[in-house]
Amino acid sequence: MYKFFFQLVFKRMDAERAHHLAFRWIRLAARVPVLRTFLAAALAPRYKELRTEALGLRMHGPFGLAAGFDKNAVAIDGMAMLGFDHVEIGTVTGEPQPGNPKKRLFRLVADRALINRMGFNNEGSAAVAARLAARNPVFRTTVGVNIGKTKVVPEADAAADYVKSTERLAAHADYLVVNVSSPNTPGLRNLQATESLRPLLTAVREAADRTVTHRRVPLLVKIAPDLADEDVDAVADLAVELGLDGIIATNTTIAREGLGLTSPPELVRETGGLSGAPLKERSLEVLRRLHRRVGDRITLVGVGGIENAEDAWQRILAGATLVQGYSAFIYEGPFYARAIHKGLAARLAASPYATLADAVGAENRKAAK
Repeated sequence: MYKFFFQLVFKRMDAERAHHLAFRWIRLAARVPVLRTFLAAALAPRYKELRTEALGLRMHGPFGLAAGFDKNAVAIDGMAMLGFDHVEIGTVTGEPQPGNPKKRLFRLVADRALINRMGFNNEGSAAVAARLAARNPVFRTTVGVNIGKTKVVPEADAAADYVKSTERLAAHADYLVVNVSSPNTPGLRNLQATESLRPLLTAVREAADRTVTHRRVPLLVKIAPDLADEDVDAVADLAVELGLDGIIATNTTIAREGLGLTSPPELVRETGGLSGAPLKERSLEVLRRLHRRVGDRITLVGVGGIENAEDAWQRILAGATLVQGYSAFIYEGPFYARAIHKGLAARLAASPYATLADAVGAENRKAAK
């Protein structure tokens, strides 16, 4: 039904306008008590065998919504209603900003992909922190907060900008993510170099500990799939050295060649980050490399091209404790999370593993024997 509706309505509509329309419907549905209860029962059934512990947190399952969909923390209950086990809001910047000029979001339907150059459009960390502080949750879910650099802030002052957001948002975050991997903020990816990343992550960790004294806020870093293998290794080593809690692999890619894209050339040539199915292989490759490097010392989150339960299962076997989706949600619709949960439960039952935790990284353990 949704796919027919997508072809009939959303496919003909500007991608960003369609996003805002669907987003509005989700938010409205979550405000109606009887409707949200019905939808949650239909779209978010719970499987006891999928219960997950990660980052010191207990979750209904391993599958969450990646950052970028709910930039301003306005639809957390709506996304939980649709079955996402955790919701990562943002990316949030120190100051409010409109993002890049429109048109800035493009569907590559033939490739089941998106290109975006949104540019961290958001209301800023002060507004988002106020909204999170005032939130009265309807559904229990884990809330991650993804923070990035304000565009007008010079690269040399990036750490102070991230610290500002940390001081405002850490108290409201179940976990915090430092995003240094979006291709749509000039100079941002330069911060992935370890000589820049070390002081940045250290400053954010110290700010989080200084701001929230009654608990330790888990801290993760999100990296790009375009990093060279030796740079992936360097980030992994740095994360272990600094005692980070996790790495999210991966963000969008600026690559176009070698991905087998079949969409019209004028679409493929659009600048910005490519997400969705074409990113699947490289994201999985980066995840495998990270797990071989860090083992179970830190939590790995697999994201990029996860379209179905088999994709999610492969990420788990490769070392991901948590997995996230976004682009496929646009194409699969409201039953996306339900289908992944059902498929994961079936794969776990058919596997030699007693629990989902036992399956995490099994592929690498098997290869090491």
